[in-house]
Amino acid sequence: MARITVDVNEEWLEAAREALGTTTKVATINAALKEVHRRRRAEEMLALWDTIELDFSGSEKAWRYGGGRDLSPEALVEAAREGLVEAG
Repeated sequence: MARITVDVNEEWLEAAREALGTTTKVATINAALKEVHRRRRAEEMLALWDTIELDFSGSEKAWRYGGGRDLSPEALVEAAREGLVEAG
């Protein structure tokens, strides 16, 4: 680990400490750096999915799936409305 001296905005440091649940300045800074690294890796992984061509045509036949719940937006809205009516 490297030892450095930096000027840090105390307000931002406190906000990061609260968000990250850390108790010391060192822990807060290390957790923030780790989070930035984690987010970058996640963005890179998501970008890789954009490079993969997926073709699900015919998958219902391949999996012998003949139907099931209607997951169209209209059907989901209607199901939600029915649920709200029953709950009320």
